[in-house]
Amino acid sequence: MILNGQKKFCFFSLLLFLVLSSTVSAQMSVADVCKKTSKKLASVSYKECSIGLELTGAESVQGIPILIKEYPPLPPRKPQARVLVIGGIHGDEYSSVSVVYKWLSKLERYHSGLFHWKVVPLLNPDGLLRKKSQRMNANGVDLNRNFPTRDWHEQSEHYWVKRTRRNPRRYPGKDPLSEPETRWLYNLVKEFKPDVIVAVHAPYGVLDFDGPPRPPKRLGQLYLNLLGAYPGSLGNYAGVEQNIPVITIELKHAGIMPSRKEISHIWVDMVRWLRSNTPRKKEKPVQQLVTPATDQAGPS
Repeated sequence: MILNGQKKFCFFSLLLFLVLSSTVSAQMSVADVCKKTSKKLASVSYKECSIGLELTGAESVQGIPILIKEYPPLPPRKPQARVLVIGGIHGDEYSSVSVVYKWLSKLERYHSGLFHWKVVPLLNPDGLLRKKSQRMNANGVDLNRNFPTRDWHEQSEHYWVKRTRRNPRRYPGKDPLSEPETRWLYNLVKEFKPDVIVAVHAPYGVLDFDGPPRPPKRLGQLYLNLLGAYPGSLGNYAGVEQNIPVITIELKHAGIMPSRKEISHIWVDMVRWLRSNTPRKKEKPVQQLVTPATDQAGPS
């Protein structure tokens, strides 16, 4: 009788474990991520977030899904270029997430098939959705210093120690691609092979560019101001080393949305630049190194 009781206990314990496991997995749906995001950001409604975003299969350190929306080619038209748009690389740059959601609304209405878009509005959900948002992910790593640039081990640690004085907001991690968020984006770039990458940041109010020449001179009220290529940054990895143009949009404020007019102007200017500069000729990128003083203030 005792043996039979033990078997029953083990059976029901296993059943309870399976039920709880499936419940935890179900909690991390697109709908729940959108609920968390819209609760955190007053500028992003649940309706805007649930615009057809899909699970990528990738998760943050804390198990929050990374979402994506694709606007594929529309036959018979052949897309002029593949464009990857990324927001929320840094979790405390609220406007970088909000603006990408506003652009998703535009694509929902106006996608013509001219470009093949993949849009990731929030790469760093752990940084954004915690009670007090932070730049880094849940492991305390700056995702924009974690990409596998050449001589990463020598350059990134030296830069972090000597130039930033071990600023925790710019910790590059122990190894390149040590974080699930950067590993996923790295693989996405390899798979999608974008002709252009657009990364949205804040709050320096400039337009940065890495990669082949001919950057846009301005997008909206953001004027070109080359900040340089940091060890482990997406601009350095993709733009300088992989020859993929990387447009970095530095919005003026991290916590305040640009006006609707400015959001629209940035978008229109960006699309106009894409029309004129893609497909592009194979050109050697301009190698740039950041000056020692620049990262003290903390550009993206």
